[in-house]
Amino acid sequence: MIWILVIGLVAGFVARLVAPGPNKPSGFILTAVLGIAGAFLATFIGQTLGWYRPDQGAGFITATIGAVVVLFIWNRLVVRHVIPDPGSKSTL
Repeated sequence: MIWILVIGLVAGFVARLVAPGPNKPSGFILTAVLGIAGAFLATFIGQTLGWYRPDQGAGFITATIGAVVVLFIWNRLVVRHVIPDPGSKSTL
């Protein structure tokens, strides 16, 4: 579990650098959450498909891919106004 958190944190930083788009979650906390969510997603999918044993977590590359997928979903939700863009300065 700790390994997923550490790898997820680094994967979040890499995903923000790799994935284009103006609606990126910014800040240390959101970047960490992005990477950790990607690592958990990659671990879940990998264990479901039999790539990892139940006691294994995703590696750095698959965690980064998972974080890019989470970032893509985040961007789509912001574009469709399902969730607010934390970077916008507009007030409702």
